[in-house]
Amino acid sequence: MEFQLEKRDKDSNARAGVIVTARGDVETPVFMPVGTQATVKTLSPHELEEIGAQIVLANTYHLYLRPGHSLIHELGGLHEFMNWKRPILTDSGGFQVFSLSDLRVVRKEGVVFRSHLDGSEHFISPELAVEIQDSLGSDLVTTLDQCVGFPADLPLAKRALKNTLDWARRSKLAWQDAHSSGNAALFGIVQGSTYENLRRQCAKALVEMDFDGYAIGGLSVGEPKSATFDITSLTIAELPEGRPRYLMGVGFPNDIIEAVMRGVDMFDCVMPTRNARNGTVFTSRGKLVVKNIEYAKDRRPLDEDCDCYACRNFSRAYLRHLFQAGELLGPRLATLHSLRFFFRMMAAMRESIIDDRFAGWREDFLQKYQSGEGINGQ
Repeated sequence: MEFQLEKRDKDSNARAGVIVTARGDVETPVFMPVGTQATVKTLSPHELEEIGAQIVLANTYHLYLRPGHSLIHELGGLHEFMNWKRPILTDSGGFQVFSLSDLRVVRKEGVVFRSHLDGSEHFISPELAVEIQDSLGSDLVTTLDQCVGFPADLPLAKRALKNTLDWARRSKLAWQDAHSSGNAALFGIVQGSTYENLRRQCAKALVEMDFDGYAIGGLSVGEPKSATFDITSLTIAELPEGRPRYLMGVGFPNDIIEAVMRGVDMFDCVMPTRNARNGTVFTSRGKLVVKNIEYAKDRRPLDEDCDCYACRNFSRAYLRHLFQAGELLGPRLATLHSLRFFFRMMAAMRESIIDDRFAGWREDFLQKYQSGEGINGQ
């Protein structure tokens, strides 16, 4: 992997770049849709390509449990398995340390999980997390880390930081010894909760280990938005400019824009697809709950500024009917639209950085997005 920095914004830390991989270039800033189980729910890989997805995210823990990384490797790797030809980033399973806290025990050697599927017990070490991702054939691999929620007391945050750094060192050694493709990249993950000194300590230690890219984890777990951005800014200040920076799990449009302004290149979140499956879509004028009764006779598309298949061909009234009737086409069209909205937003933001007009674009986008004007009524 190579990261090429193309342009820095003249008034902020926003930047445009290209992540060069063996399976294609990824233009940044970029939003990565989440395909936890080797699929972005409701959409085919062909549809993802059509709406502009450059890279998808898959999950190490879930694919390890089902169908198993050895089987996927035997069948040609994750790209072949899911018929996705473009890059894939895999989450190491570190987030499951947080989200499945009732089903795991953290030890200095790694994490013991009790499967949420059948109750069976599994031990995932930093080395195994690397082995799994290597077997999958991931293009961008992440180290096993310990994510803690908010609030986290200082002793817990310190223990999690120590584990994260120890596991990062072990992951780096395992990666150097084992990874077979020769074309993938390894990302270290910065933890430290909302403690500034811990975040700086973690970032500096990871930079000394010299990873191909750096992720900022452990945010968007309940802390105030101001803390999210303060921690992001101080972490970015410790990271090298020539490597990609990935803010994990942050997905609201206005939050993405604020993070890009602080120097972040990569994002992922389940929120746009999960919300869409439940009848809430993102539009240029804010969120729209298409299931609501007020859209029962609304002939307009979800977003009059959107070029997606759903907006070109169907009304809000039809989408509402699909959700009310429990038809699968409703979640599919809503998901397709919301992801297309995110990809168009990222492309426009990137263009504004390259053209030295990011500040103006940001102001115009947020004013329109936050106004809600035109969302309701006929």
